[in-house]
Amino acid sequence: MGILVLVFIFISLTQQGHAHGPDTCNHGGGLCRVGTCVSGEYLAQYCFEPVILCCKNLSSATTES
Repeated sequence: MGILVLVFIFISLTQQGHAHGPDTCNHGGGLCRVGTCVSGEYLAQYCFEPVILCCKNLSSATTES
C-alpha cells in the first residue's frame, strides 16, 4: 500500500504544468534541491513543482549573460 501511495505522489508531481524534471535541470547545469536553494544559487526552474527546485550557481548565470 505504501508503494502505491509513493507512485501516486510521483505521478501527481510530474503532471504539474511547470515541472521540467531532473534531466532538463541537470542538462542545463543545475541541481534539483528540496525546499530552498543554497547560498550562491538561484531558482532557475522547477524539477517537480512546487517542492523540488532546480537551482543554478549565481556565477554561471553572470557568465552566460
